[in-house]
Amino acid sequence: MYILGISAFYHDAAAALIKDGKIIAAAQEERFSRIKHDENFPVQSIKYCLEEGNINISELQAVVFYEKPFLKFERLLETYLAFAPKGLISFLKAIPSWSKKKLFIKKIIKDELLKLNEGVKPTFKVLFTEHHLSHASSAYFTSPFSDAAVLTIDAVGESATTSVFRARANKLTCIKEMNFPHSIGLLYSAFTYFLGFKVNSGEYKLMGLAPYGESDAAETARFKKIIAEMLCTVYDDGSVFLNQQYFNYTTGLTMVKEDQWKNLFGIAKRKETDKISNSHCNLAYAIQSFTEEIVIKLAYEAKKITGSENLCMAGGVALNCVANGKLLEAGIFKNIYIQPAA
Repeated sequence: MYILGISAFYHDAAAALIKDGKIIAAAQEERFSRIKHDENFPVQSIKYCLEEGNINISELQAVVFYEKPFLKFERLLETYLAFAPKGLISFLKAIPSWSKKKLFIKKIIKDELLKLNEGVKPTFKVLFTEHHLSHASSAYFTSPFSDAAVLTIDAVGESATTSVFRARANKLTCIKEMNFPHSIGLLYSAFTYFLGFKVNSGEYKLMGLAPYGESDAAETARFKKIIAEMLCTVYDDGSVFLNQQYFNYTTGLTMVKEDQWKNLFGIAKRKETDKISNSHCNLAYAIQSFTEEIVIKLAYEAKKITGSENLCMAGGVALNCVANGKLLEAGIFKNIYIQPAA
């Protein structure tokens, strides 16, 4: 059985081909288009996968998209209604993309693959899996473990932002999750934005900036206290509550309410071309350290509720290799597996 997996229309579009449960090929569209983080339908990636598998479109039994668009659209509508009329501008900006592409992904997939099949109508099924299940699967099914806890941490899928799965005998069961707007990934991205880097691509720069603030214990401690008391409540199980009074991503076109953050931290939002100050470094260290502590708490919770000695991780926050290093040092799990395209 051949299955083609597709990711598109958000960031880093990609495709993967699986034969009888084994990966034959996988690639990101940017490798062919040379467009960084290319989000367009991954035609070239699909061609590459089919060539590697030496098959054509007609031999596919299923094509699977990485999330459920209608559930995601439902969450967007619920958010806009909950904050109305505040989110009108953001809503009007989002709707064209949804009305042209994201609500018609099934048709787009069939039309694009029909072109690749030289007009011969294929018979494959088009299926949709939940975003966090896709993440969890990408880690667990490529890991060497039969039994594992799987921790998925990112900005947001359809509505989930953090999930804990129990994985046993090739079966994944979601046993706990945290939902939008409370998100560790969005918290980290908010600081990425405030420190002058691009959201969804500049988070690694924030992580790299953090060590330069390690020596200023007084200011980093003050910043961490502000984060903990004003922006983000962290519970013992690693779940978080973000004070939406200070954030803007639910209804606005920016991540944070910049004037309020300026008042909180005593520094203005950094522009991309601005010089990086000591305070910027200290703020980066504060949120990096804060995030590491959350990840450790989540790992303890995952161990507690699954009882497994093995951990698999996925989602954007799993790309934070410094936090992963701290997690390894903590010795919570005997074995940790994080697939590289987390």
